Amino acid sequence: MEKIKEYWNDFEKKHPKAAKWAYQISYFFVFSMGVTIVQYIIFTIMPGILGIGLAETEFMWPQVSMKILGVEFTWSLLGYNVLYNTAGEVMIGGGLGYFISYEFGSFVAQCINFPLQRNITFKSHGNPYYQAMWYFIAWILISLICNGMNNLWMPIAAAFTSPAVYNILVTFITGGVSMIIFFFVFKIIFPEGEKKK
Repeated sequence: MEKIKEYWNDFEKKHPKAAKWAYQISYFFVFSMGVTIVQYIIFTIMPGILGIGLAETEFMWPQVSMKILGVEFTWSLLGYNVLYNTAGEVMIGGGLGYFISYEFGSFVAQCINFPLQRNITFKSHGNPYYQAMWYFIAWILISLICNGMNNLWMPIAAAFTSPAVYNILVTFITGGVSMIIFFFVFKIIFPEGEKKK
């Protein structure tokens, strides 16, 4: 452990900018993966808690009919298709129930992520209200992008895999896209060295 510490201190002295980026990326990744696990648990458990009534309630905007790989579905930026099994029965894991679970899980994850990234990863002392406002705006925009992407492939995945499997895919694809975008958003909204006002 001492040798690793010595190596890091030496690297930090020789390459301060690279060391700062390495520190930020590593902490950012660890915290992001942690909240991704929280999201996955919520995505998986909450639709069942909300029940079949919300799972069979269609909530989508805009509604664009599509067919990919023989699977017919409706694409949207907000909401998810109602899922049916081979017998034509509604399955838990789609509709309004999944949309509420997805947004709730994502929001809870961001409430955990914000203070960790702000205070530990980026060590920012800027105005927390201003930063939270921009973080919230970024989260909404990134959620729309991810929802739009997910709604292109999730109905196909749902036709061939179980909800638990596509929840893993949703979590990691959404998490991966979000992580890349959020890292650069954080570099802007969490300036280091800013004095507290």
